[in-house]
Amino acid sequence: MSEPSESPSRQTHPISSMAEVAHVPTTSVPQPEDTQPPRAEDTQPPQIADTDLQRLQPLVERGQKVMSSAWMVRTFIKHSDEVEDYPELNELARTIFDIYRAVETQVDHPVDYFKVVRKKIGKLEAAAIQFQKDAWHASTHTNFQQAGVSALFIVEQLRELLRAADEIVPPPAPPKITLPPRA
Repeated sequence: MSEPSESPSRQTHPISSMAEVAHVPTTSVPQPEDTQPPRAEDTQPPQIADTDLQRLQPLVERGQKVMSSAWMVRTFIKHSDEVEDYPELNELARTIFDIYRAVETQVDHPVDYFKVVRKKIGKLEAAAIQFQKDAWHASTHTNFQQAGVSALFIVEQLRELLRAADEIVPPPAPPKITLPPRA
């Protein structure tokens, strides 16, 4: 059974139930071509082949192993007595917690997993670099120095995994930005 078509003068807004009940006419304002909203097919994520997803899964598993090392660095920082005197050391622990919690929810979705890693890795790297600088002030103990080395190595490993994932499924292109013409 087909639905009756409405006349062009009495089109209703598809979202508003009140508009459907009241038959409020809508008007469309023509827009210049480069400012029109993207079409639905342009905003859909590309379909990923099952074979590509299968190739990404071992990278996710390795990423989780790298993140387990990060968690141990976090645990060391959280339980060190020096953090009481140098609270800035906690920034690395907080950043590791943030990225760990974000990626653990995406383990079954490899494309999204690496999207999250790509989004968070810059902050992790900045925190690791800062930790290495701050750790010298907190303690010259080898454990602090090795935690800094480990944190930077974790960033290096995650970047390597991102490069490998990008070879399988290239990252999406940045959105096209079209500025309105100057008046």
